Parts: sequence; C-alpha cells; structure tokens
Amino acid sequence: MNLLFASLRILAGVAGLSAVIATLADTASRTPINPFNFFGYFTLQSNILAAIVLIVVAVVIFLGKKQSPALILARGCVTAYVVIVGVVYNTLLVDTPGGGGVELEWANFVLHIAMPVYVAVDWIFFGDRPPLPWRRFWLVLGYPIVWLAVVLVRGATDGWVPYPFLSPTLGYGVVALYCVGIAVAIAVVGAAVWALSRVRILKP
Repeated sequence: MNLLFASLRILAGVAGLSAVIATLADTASRTPINPFNFFGYFTLQSNILAAIVLIVVAVVIFLGKKQSPALILARGCVTAYVVIVGVVYNTLLVDTPGGGGVELEWANFVLHIAMPVYVAVDWIFFGDRPPLPWRRFWLVLGYPIVWLAVVLVRGATDGWVPYPFLSPTLGYGVVALYCVGIAVAIAVVGAAVWALSRVRILKP
C-alpha cells in the first residue's frame, strides 16, 4: 500500500510541476516574463509547494524511511493551501476577467481542479501520518499571511495584484474584508485538515 501511495504522489507532483512549467513557457511565448508577477500568484506558489512536498514524501517512502514530523506538517499545510485554491477559484474566480486562471486549458485544470482534488483525497484516505498537533495549528496561517502582506505592499506601490479582489482600486476597506475572509477560510480549511489527520481510512 505504501508503494501505491508513493507512486500516486509522484504522478501528482510531476503533473503539478508540469502544469506550472507549461504555463511559464506558454506565457513567455506571448509576452516578456516578470518572474515576480508570474510567481506572485498564490495558485502557482501553493501548487509548486504541494508538488515538491508530494515528491519528497514519495521519495522518503521509496527509500523505506519514515516521514519526519516536519514533513507531515508541511503536507498538512500545503493540503490546506491547494484546497483553498480550488475552492476560491471554482466559486469566486472562474470565468471572471483576470481571475487568476491560466491560458492553457489542461494546465488550468491541473492547477485549479486536479491538484486540489488529489491532495484532499490523499490527505483524507491515505492514512500514513499521525495526527497533527493542535499546538502547531498556527503555522498553517504563516505563509498565507506573508503572501498577503507582500501583495498588499505591491498593490500600494507598483499597483500589481494577482487577483482582482485584492486591488487597491476597490478601497482598502473592501480589500481588508477580503483579507480577513481569506484568513478565516484558510483557518477553517486548516482546522479541517488537522481534524482529518486523526482519521485513517487506508492504512499503510
């Protein structure tokens, strides 16, 4: 069972990274790339992180070693991030101008649907992890808060924002409400991830 888990994670990780690389190549073929803008999207950052974590976990399993507490914590965090990407995109951003989707249809599907669904299924059903300690729960909020801070600074200085709902043209009161909403959503999804770490459906 462990080898099955590892193989699926390798496939998912490679698919995620392939979608990011293909999006980069496609974008570069049409316009000059500003890496700070291209990689400024939470979608791309969280998918890259999730893909790397999945591949590292798979390699650890193939080597016959145990996942460290830090690696399991990283799995929990990236699971929350990518699930949020899927929920936000498919409920708020899909089919909206500048909504954060990518031009390549298959890559857009991988980044916004396939990866969120896979990491959720992986976390819920593949029980090769101990329960995450609640005293570490606050860590799930660290990266998104830093990302939001950087986006707000950029929006106030050079005017670039990755998603339309974070644009300062809406007014900082509205943007602040969206930021609070994002933080609450991540906290809720993170809490679900932490709680589900106590469920083990398919054991190794």
